[in-house]
Amino acid sequence: MFDFKAHGTSPKTEVLAGATTFFTMAYIMVVNPLILQDAGVPFNQVFTATVISTIIGTLLMGLLAKYPIAIAPGMGLNAYFTYSVVLAHSGLSYQEAFSAVFVAGILFLLLSLTSLRSKLIEIIPSNLKYAITAGIGLFIAFVGLRLSGIIVANKSNLVGLGDLHSSGVILTLVGLGITLVLMSLNVNGAIFIGMVVTGIIAWLIGMLSFHNGFVSMPTLPEGIIVWNPIEAVKDVFSNHLYAVVFSFLLVTLFDTTGTVLGVAQQAGLMKDGKLPRAERTLFSDSVATVAGSMLGTSPTSAYIESASGVGAGGRTGLTAVVVAVLFAISAFFSPLVGSVSSLASITAPALIIVGCLMLGSVKQIEWERFDEAFPAFIVILTMPLTSSIATGIALGFISYPLMKMVKGQFKAIHPMLYIFAILFVLQLVFVPH
Repeated sequence: MFDFKAHGTSPKTEVLAGATTFFTMAYIMVVNPLILQDAGVPFNQVFTATVISTIIGTLLMGLLAKYPIAIAPGMGLNAYFTYSVVLAHSGLSYQEAFSAVFVAGILFLLLSLTSLRSKLIEIIPSNLKYAITAGIGLFIAFVGLRLSGIIVANKSNLVGLGDLHSSGVILTLVGLGITLVLMSLNVNGAIFIGMVVTGIIAWLIGMLSFHNGFVSMPTLPEGIIVWNPIEAVKDVFSNHLYAVVFSFLLVTLFDTTGTVLGVAQQAGLMKDGKLPRAERTLFSDSVATVAGSMLGTSPTSAYIESASGVGAGGRTGLTAVVVAVLFAISAFFSPLVGSVSSLASITAPALIIVGCLMLGSVKQIEWERFDEAFPAFIVILTMPLTSSIATGIALGFISYPLMKMVKGQFKAIHPMLYIFAILFVLQLVFVPH
């Protein structure tokens, strides 16, 4: 089924590669519920939804697309859902916000079945794509610094350095140091191992306890949150969440596409510069996003941590299947994960380091061309400073065509970009933030 010989691999290698990818990205089971809890979503709901959406997307990626790539709720998208959607819109419930994710997932699913998907990817300027990834990275890192207390509110300068003598900050810095050492030594699963070691230290010094035990049956306290497409669309219109849907769709589309292409290139799976069965990779992700929104998690995305499994020899879909199986086993350890996620000092280093990794895309931006550099710069700058990924994207899509128009390069811009710019202007002017 997986044609191991043609890919120069073996079942043993694929299983080891799947385990490597799992331990590299296992932090999402802790970090995702931690972030979505701020939006009011019950921990067990997010934990189980995270596991189920990961299993669905990753199994489809392995069995249908047959690639060694894992899918799980995306970092950055969860922060956007919590801080830029639920908490930024007065009176908006997380149930209504999941309607926007559900609608975006359905649109993404429809796009994955048409040629419009490739057209959208082609018309968005590359420098804006890189800037969106980098801006989200800075925003995630900022969230980690804030949750840990390293950065706090400051009356004179908005933000300032926290109390470096507090136990939470000290533990965060220790955990960050441990993880950085592991990352520098290229240890597979460095982020996850760093969290485990930090958790052990926290337990030894009395900052972490396990009153609820370690193992329990998976639960969904809220049941299925969204299931009716008509009601979901009504929620989007009644709460003016059009820009939210567009932002989810845009970021998910480009994040997944970029990650899949990057990992496939590393694995040598590209054929004449193109990726076979590319439409199946996006289909896998879109189905996972729809399922996740129904149960209670933010949109899914292909995980760049899959590159660690490829580095360990993974070349076929069996690697992804192994990742899905390990996540299924993890579903029975929600009390353990819940205890760990309650202490920000354990999870903050992961947020900070993931932010650093996402910032690497800035090297691809054409900084020597000001009309390309400034729109990218404004995206990167405003995402963390406004605590809004959507605002950063909007300002980038508005400034880019304006810069080109000033230079008289009207024809260099696809007509749809002008439409996007107008829509974003209307969103910034008339939609509450």
